[in-house]
Amino acid sequence: MIRIKPPSDGRAYDEAMHQERRQNRHLLSPGAAVGVTEPMIHELVHAFYAKVRRDPQLGPIFDAAIGDHWDKHLAKLCDFWSSVLLTTGRYKGAPMPVHAALPRIEGGHFVRWLEIFTETAGELWPSEAAALVVARANMIARSLQYGIAASRGEMIDDLSRS
Repeated sequence: MIRIKPPSDGRAYDEAMHQERRQNRHLLSPGAAVGVTEPMIHELVHAFYAKVRRDPQLGPIFDAAIGDHWDKHLAKLCDFWSSVLLTTGRYKGAPMPVHAALPRIEGGHFVRWLEIFTETAGELWPSEAAALVVARANMIARSLQYGIAASRGEMIDDLSRS
């Protein structure tokens, strides 16, 4: 941790404090608070998507969208979850338009995705960390589903009934 004596004008001090918060924000992240690490994220992402690829409902959708670019996609997803859980800021994408462009994606796919995700997190992570990542996954899935429905001019009453 950087300790800086406040200067008389305060500007340099404010900038130094802002820089310190940026450098240490991962220590304040929700994931760090429950013990989430980068290796854990890597393991979860890779194990989860291995299951997704074998799933008869989700596998064909993901394979059609990703094709032979799984290594690149998995790296991007590790960056995404690192940003979500550890606030690293590594993910620079825009998931909504990408998912909205998938014509075959429907509400039931989100339910299945969350089932597999919840199962995998529970198998690999301690309970408190698994609960956090599953809660975030549910929020993200709900947001994506609402965004996709809106982009198609559809209405969704309750995602739990999809």
